Amino acid sequence: MVRALVLLLAQLAGTPIVSETVETGERQLIDLGTFECRDITRSTVLQRVCYDRARQDLVVAADGAYDRYCGVTADTVERLLGAPSMGQFFNQNIRRKTASSRYACRA
Repeated sequence: MVRALVLLLAQLAGTPIVSETVETGERQLIDLGTFECRDITRSTVLQRVCYDRARQDLVVAADGAYDRYCGVTADTVERLLGAPSMGQFFNQNIRRKTASSRYACRA
């Protein structure tokens, strides 16, 4: 048992750490290595929410596509995650169609 554990740890130590990269609707590749991601199961609109607190970057998988939003405060993300209807909160407060360029990312 101990020998199997030692072998497993040795294999893991030799395995390179690869972070996940996603492509947004704007054809931009985002490395999620610094993001905290949560799979969402209680929303029909949102499938995944990833947030980089230090950069205030939000990456959301909504309706099957990823989009990036910049300058999103941690408070806004907490309100999104705690909203009774996450999809409704997202659509009314964050999504570009309704929030205009409020969370637009500069190139």
